[in-house]
Amino acid sequence: MSLQDFAGQTIIVTGAGSGIGRVTALRLAERGAHVIVADISDSAEDVVKEITDAGGQASAAVGDISDQQVVDDVVAQAVDTGGRLGLVNNAGIMDKFDGAAETEDAVWERCLRINLTAPFLLTRAVLPHMRKAGVGAIVNTGSAASLRGAAAGAAYTASKHGLAGLTRNTAYTYSRENIRCNLVAPGGVDTNIMTTSAAVNEGDIDPSHGLAAITPVHESALRTAEPEEIAAIIVFLLSDTASDVNGVLLPVDGGWVAG
Repeated sequence: MSLQDFAGQTIIVTGAGSGIGRVTALRLAERGAHVIVADISDSAEDVVKEITDAGGQASAAVGDISDQQVVDDVVAQAVDTGGRLGLVNNAGIMDKFDGAAETEDAVWERCLRINLTAPFLLTRAVLPHMRKAGVGAIVNTGSAASLRGAAAGAAYTASKHGLAGLTRNTAYTYSRENIRCNLVAPGGVDTNIMTTSAAVNEGDIDPSHGLAAITPVHESALRTAEPEEIAAIIVFLLSDTASDVNGVLLPVDGGWVAG
């Protein structure tokens, strides 16, 4: 890919204040995109400063993207910026690694709201603009829990399985209109999701356990990826280099799902 292969595009990246989202936003801006850095935290402003200090283009959108009004505002901001529209549904939260019998309503509802409903709301909001333009690319950040039942608790697993279904349905439904939708499924990644998720902060699990809390020893021994490794795949899937890649659920997990 050339360094300007996203020139003339405006790409929304959620959860872009840290981790995979932050690095994705930086890489897209390096390649010419105007990035809408969306995050519930003011850290979005810090990432925008990083991008603009490096000569890139970005603007912040701070708010809870599980709220319909916030979604409408973020998409309106992107449309007003102009250019071809892209979307990375990256924001997510972890559950408490509990099974269904132990999962509280509040944890279930919040995980589904952030991890599945928010991507649906954003996808629904950007699709009319992509259809009008006759082109569009969406990448969803799933998880190994999109593909297997032993990667997290019931709430997180259900939300990420649902995101896989949303991905495939969107890809199939709009493929004839030159709109693509794919999902990356990371395994363990060195991000702050374990310490920033509300469910974890309640103290019911030790965040240092991570995936090792529920996975067999030989699986938990797999290496932990860096956010840059996942961001590189997201950028590829958004690019025209991946023009015939649609509806893919792509493990980026060091071989965890393969075991």
